[in-house]
Amino acid sequence: MHILIVNDDGPPSPHSSPYVHSLVRELQQAGHVVSVCLPHTQRSWIGKAHMIGQTVKPTYYRPPPPSAPAAGLTTDTTSTQANTGDDDSNHGTTHTRPSTRPGTEEWVLVDGTPASCVQIGLYHFFADRGPVDLVVSGPNYGRNTTAVFALSSGTLGGALEAAVCRRRAVALSYAFFSRNHDTAIIAAASKQSVKVIEALWRQWPTDGSVDLYSVNVPLLEGLEDGKVLFTGVLQNYWGPGSCFTEVDGSVEGEEEEEWIREGEGRAEELSGQGEKTPACHTHKHFKWSPRFTDVYKSVEDAPPGNDGWAVKEGHTSITPLKANFWQASTELQGKELQLEGPSAALPETVKGATTPTIQSTLAIREGRIDEASSSPSPHLYALVDYEDPYVQPLLISSMDSLFPAGSWTLLKPPPASNDGLSLASLLPPSLDLANAKVLQISPYESIDFDFAAQHPTTCLINSYMIRKALIRKHFLSATVEGWVAKQPQSVLGTHVKRSEAFEVDFAEFLEDALVEAWDLRASLECNAEILAGSSGNESVGRGGGAVEWWILKPSMSDRGQGIRLFSTMGELQAIFDAWEPESESDEEGSDDDEQGGEASTADDDGPSNGDGDTKEIMDDSDNIMTSHLRHFVAQPYIQQPLLLPELDNRKFHVRVYVLAVGSLQVYVYKDMLALFAAKPYQPPQSAAVSAEEGGIDLDAHLTNTCLQGDDGAAKANSVHRFWDLPLSGNGSSHVTADSICDQICAVTGELFEAAARGMMIHFQPLDHAFEVYGLDFLVDAAGTAWLLEANAFPDFKQTGDLSGVVAGFWRCVLRLAAVPFASAGSESSKGGKLGQVAEGEENQGKGEVAAATASAGVDQMVLVRDIDLGRRWGATP
Repeated sequence: MHILIVNDDGPPSPHSSPYVHSLVRELQQAGHVVSVCLPHTQRSWIGKAHMIGQTVKPTYYRPPPPSAPAAGLTTDTTSTQANTGDDDSNHGTTHTRPSTRPGTEEWVLVDGTPASCVQIGLYHFFADRGPVDLVVSGPNYGRNTTAVFALSSGTLGGALEAAVCRRRAVALSYAFFSRNHDTAIIAAASKQSVKVIEALWRQWPTDGSVDLYSVNVPLLEGLEDGKVLFTGVLQNYWGPGSCFTEVDGSVEGEEEEEWIREGEGRAEELSGQGEKTPACHTHKHFKWSPRFTDVYKSVEDAPPGNDGWAVKEGHTSITPLKANFWQASTELQGKELQLEGPSAALPETVKGATTPTIQSTLAIREGRIDEASSSPSPHLYALVDYEDPYVQPLLISSMDSLFPAGSWTLLKPPPASNDGLSLASLLPPSLDLANAKVLQISPYESIDFDFAAQHPTTCLINSYMIRKALIRKHFLSATVEGWVAKQPQSVLGTHVKRSEAFEVDFAEFLEDALVEAWDLRASLECNAEILAGSSGNESVGRGGGAVEWWILKPSMSDRGQGIRLFSTMGELQAIFDAWEPESESDEEGSDDDEQGGEASTADDDGPSNGDGDTKEIMDDSDNIMTSHLRHFVAQPYIQQPLLLPELDNRKFHVRVYVLAVGSLQVYVYKDMLALFAAKPYQPPQSAAVSAEEGGIDLDAHLTNTCLQGDDGAAKANSVHRFWDLPLSGNGSSHVTADSICDQICAVTGELFEAAARGMMIHFQPLDHAFEVYGLDFLVDAAGTAWLLEANAFPDFKQTGDLSGVVAGFWRCVLRLAAVPFASAGSESSKGGKLGQVAEGEENQGKGEVAAATASAGVDQMVLVRDIDLGRRWGATP
């Protein structure tokens, strides 16, 4: 394609413009036609300015021949002359008249600005080469990340001028980290830049949503191995004081720019002390001396995901922009640019061809608050600090895609403290909450429940305070048992295995603990009779009865820890004997406390500190704490799970992500996962027995991928999308993905209603909160989906490489919870509540709202319960 190169650093020079010739050569080698129009001298910090009242005059620059090194780069580090640039033959020559020799490579230099170079290059030169397809402004001598740099950048000014001329444009900057400009690194940066430019061209949005891109490439060894990330511009500001220093005499432009860019040798501001005179002003000279420490500190203090952070981390940063000071396509932020892939082909340069132009209309970003509302939503202050590197960037990306730039502020998380987090301390002191909203998405232990309770209509948090009825296995057992007793026809009765909950403090008291576990005791006694007369067959006795296996689960453990299989009282006793503490000091602990238990055991899929018991004695064999070994549940083991021959007949469970919003709507995310055990399934009675422990080999029975460690072979093929499973042709034609999904939706809705209505003390949904859960289901050979457990703050890392599932889920969560909350009270909200899109949104086949809903993937959310518990916004007391 035909590419016009402009910059703000002028022609090649080791002092102020060392990179441009390297890029031009690399583009030429890639087969592009390259035209160059540059300022005749340094024009940095000038933005998108034009010189009025001045006649712009060109001169003509001829770069060194292809056999010579790229102009502007110092190649002989032993030569003082080369380092100072006094040998101009190394860097090309400048002439007052154009060459008359055909085939001469010649650039145009004008005594104007970068924006002037764009105008003159587009319309007054190079017409014989065909229309310009793309304008590249740069590479700039130094980074153009963060607002402070970008707003003054002549490099961005050139690209902006091209954009308002309806040409696609890329502002390219090289961020250096030392004064030693290694030619090999610069060559690698030019190669990387060409790849990025070509990839951006192929993937350029056709809806007019992007006018230009700001690209920042770090000059680091191995830069090609770094990521190429879409980022936003970090909003930062100068610190107190002037960016000018008082000086005597004049300043040389090129040498001064080099001095500024290198960021060294800053002069202190002169005090201006001297004998006072009656003059109105003291005559002074001023030198531009920006304090880059302000900029660098703002990058260090800011959360990850912005352009300054990306370059600091050694990544190439790409920021989509509109030519109106808006960032564009913010839903891409945090994602990587695919340098290779299917897309539109690069255009061939043909004389007389039609030049692609950019549409002047700005597409409203899909799936977010309507920017054009006549009654704007209150400003949103969001503390998004999930403390999970897998989830955090997905959350930030979703926030950016759903909320317009400028409509929300990301709060900086405070340092860790034992005193707890105070949301009020993070907000501006003069903030009027009547005109603002506060969103907190944090781990349970960091949520400021007091602030949320005091501001129920202006603060939204990502967890209910009390929800033991769901996330603690012994409470879950009581929830189901109580509901089924009152609702005998409930689906829970046929999709949740009966449970025996009991407490054991010491192994020697196990039999006493089972006094009221009637079903369990009867089953174990029956098993003992069967095994006594089995005649060598341990699965079937003399009367033809089968041994019933049980699964033991510590109620407050997580990640599959502490789970065991047993079929006799002796096996169960051996399990507890192995967990017996080694000393009396290990046995001490406090009693269960309701509020403390909830606060300290929020994450049932993450580290747990017990339910008020603070004994943290670790069991080496299982990596669980003795504080978990008090409450237990035992359930009949599903011995005939659904197995898929195409996936090695390994046992699997279905992980379902669920959203509970307000009080109370419950959604199931249809994009479910299937998590597989490490080994092919064998019934417990015939499973391989470990010679060391004398127990069942659990690798064939436990499907929690956390238990598979870092063994690549074990984890291979362990996580699949549920809808990709080969459920046809497995010998159970009646088992379909749709039937399983229908069962899961029915059970999930019934479970949350059972907790909300039947266990009101232990499950208290809040209208100003939402929460995500991970529910696990096991499908048996008959196609019945059995609920295993429910987890708050699920371990999303189990999704593995299928991060798109988690990203889509969180986008839906924020669309259904955060967007209605943020827009509540504005005219555009139409009286909506948490969990609901605006009225009429479902029936709008066209228009921004309908497009927003579809793009957010809300159609993947199935509403399985809508319960009015009398605590919704707007309800009168």
